This record gives sequence, structure tokens and C-alpha cells, in this order.
Amino acid sequence: MDDSRKKPHILVAEDDEDDRILLQIAFDENGFKENVEYVMNGAELMLRLNSLASINSDVNLPSFILLDLNMPRKDGREALTEIKAHSVLKKIPVVVFSAAENMAEIKRCYESGANSYVIKPSTYSGLLKTVETLRNYWLETVAIPALF
Repeated sequence: MDDSRKKPHILVAEDDEDDRILLQIAFDENGFKENVEYVMNGAELMLRLNSLASINSDVNLPSFILLDLNMPRKDGREALTEIKAHSVLKKIPVVVFSAAENMAEIKRCYESGANSYVIKPSTYSGLLKTVETLRNYWLETVAIPALF
């Protein structure tokens, strides 16, 4: 890949340390070569995204965001609303990754601009499959135009 093209980068917002560790192991076991970066809450997510956006280069922005909903300081719902209201950040696909199976919550996330809503699997084998599917879909299957 030449330096002018965007290098895959996934940004994960997850406050639960055990979930972050399991996600990292699942990414590693799936042969992820992409950079996976973690933040622990919505406030930290927005600081990181605004920092990346201020560099004024789409190459630095994540390929997609994996977003937990229930986090301290700023929850995923608030962060999603801010991301989708931002002139540059709104173009980044946001995958809500939550244990909540509530249809009203799912609908609310889509209405706020979520690109996907994935319910956290209850088993590690399910997590491995979910990570593989997310990676294949968002980095290989879907055609996302360069951020403009």
C-alpha cells in the first residue's frame, strides 16, 4: 500500500478492561494486521478523534469505530451524536458494539447515525466470529469512498 492511501486503523471505545483484553486477543487470533487502538470512554474517544481530525488528513482517521454504549464520563450515545454532527468525523463508520438487545435502543442508535449495531456475543468463539466478520465487512467488502 503506498503512503498516499489510507492504512486500516480501528478505534475501539470500551470501558471494560476484560472486554478490551478479549477483543485484543480476538483481533490477534484473527490475524489482524491493522492498528487497533483503544480508548476507555466517550470523552477520551472524542479527544482522540478531534486530535486526528485536526491533523487535516483523512489518512489518519480510523477505518471504523467500534463503540460501546455504556461508558463513564461520556457514554457511547453522546459520542455517537457528536461524531455524526462533526463535519469530518461523521464520515467514519460507527459500529455500536453493545450487550443491550433492546429494540428501542437499537432504533435510537440507528436514528443517531450508527452504521451498524452488533450485540456483543456471549461466548469467546462468538467474539472471534464477530471480529472476523466486522473486519471482513468494514475493511474488505464494503466500498467506502475516501473521506471528503
